[in-house]
Amino acid sequence: MTSAKTLPGGAFQLGDLTVSRVGFGAMQLAGPGVFGPPADRDAAVAVLREAVALGVTHIDTADFYGPYITNEIIREALAPYPGDVHIVTKVGALRDDTGAWLHARTPAELREQVHGNLRRLKLDALDVVNLRAGGLDAPEPGSVAEQFGALAELRAQGLIRHLGLSTVNADQLAEAQAIAPVVCVQNFYNVARREDDALVDLTARQGIAFVPYFPLGGFQPLQSDALGTVAARLGASPQAVALAWLLRRSPNILVIPGTSSVAHLRENVASAALTLDDATLAELNAIGR
Repeated sequence: MTSAKTLPGGAFQLGDLTVSRVGFGAMQLAGPGVFGPPADRDAAVAVLREAVALGVTHIDTADFYGPYITNEIIREALAPYPGDVHIVTKVGALRDDTGAWLHARTPAELREQVHGNLRRLKLDALDVVNLRAGGLDAPEPGSVAEQFGALAELRAQGLIRHLGLSTVNADQLAEAQAIAPVVCVQNFYNVARREDDALVDLTARQGIAFVPYFPLGGFQPLQSDALGTVAARLGASPQAVALAWLLRRSPNILVIPGTSSVAHLRENVASAALTLDDATLAELNAIGR
């Protein structure tokens, strides 16, 4: 049972699912640019298995990572899945032959993507499906009702347990909530990228998880003199400090750092135990302002 297990960063409820606040983002298990196969597939499998061994119960993925390759690696590494491990996936995008990221958000495209995730992950139902409604790193204006409604229909059919949103603003969240419950919001956010401070607080008040993607800066890793200074003082890596800041920022934040290295994975999970006092927190808060 999950309740008997110590979860990295503690636990959070996604609907009726208990997940670790420190999760694992599987994006980096694909090849360079999140495209094609990894250089070492066995190493990718080993990272996933080690994540679960360390108590991680929240695996974040998408069928368009690779494309398809990351989900196939997850299936190889973890299926049949432990009962306390939950897979969160995204729909709303595709990749072309060059690796470009394309919108794919018609109801028919979304239905096809859900079935593709089910097939490649070897699942009868997806724990959480996030609708990617915006661009790579920011929301786009417009209604999400048609797209979210299509996913809500699949939820009613039992193919999806819970729904979330990615790259959205507060108005789009409210629009989706009028259609079906939302358990998480996944937006670009980190210690240096703070545009969504108000949305973090809004989701916290509503008991919705806020899941920052690119918690360590993404394709351009976080570079900050202040972050480096704090890390040196604490005897930790800047990456660990950045993750610890997110966990301290709000109790509804779940982190999903990605890596293809077992050593980096262990460092990321250990960040949950890093203590930031109020003075250090204020020092870090100043980075994004």
